Amino acid sequence: MQDTEKQAENEPVQDTQAQTQGAEPAAEPTAAEQLIAAEVKIAEMQDAFLRAKAEAENIRRRAQDDIGRAHKFAIEGFAESLLAVKDSLEMALKIETPSVESLKEGVDMTLKQLSSAFEKNKLLEISPQAGEKLDPMKHQAISAVPAEQEANTVVAVLQKGYTISDRLLRPALVTVAQGK
Repeated sequence: MQDTEKQAENEPVQDTQAQTQGAEPAAEPTAAEQLIAAEVKIAEMQDAFLRAKAEAENIRRRAQDDIGRAHKFAIEGFAESLLAVKDSLEMALKIETPSVESLKEGVDMTLKQLSSAFEKNKLLEISPQAGEKLDPMKHQAISAVPAEQEANTVVAVLQKGYTISDRLLRPALVTVAQGK
């Protein structure tokens, strides 16, 4: 009985081995086939790399062109708003016999046009009031004078300053009070 059981146990094993031996084993690719597959993969990757590199170069070139156009036409809006100011000044010069009143009125209107152009293009003036604390980020002290106010405060504005879009274009020139 034991022999029969051993035989029964061995038979299925032998059958399985026979089935395995009878079936064709999965063919492993040869070294030549692996090399060809790798070369195809390399060619695909090289093509993809070259396309990506060309696309990056095109994007860089377009960005440079856009920057160039932006620099070239950046002041276009400001220039347009100044045209009305220039036209007003030219018309004032064409008047044969201007009166003082008409000149004053024309200059006032032209100044309003210019102020409007500045405001529209975020060019804002810095004009500190007397007694205001000196701000070195907006003001440039030209001199210190004796005054009846706190030291390092604005006494007088000699020339207005300007900012453009929150960036200092020109500081206001001021005199400040000396320390007592």
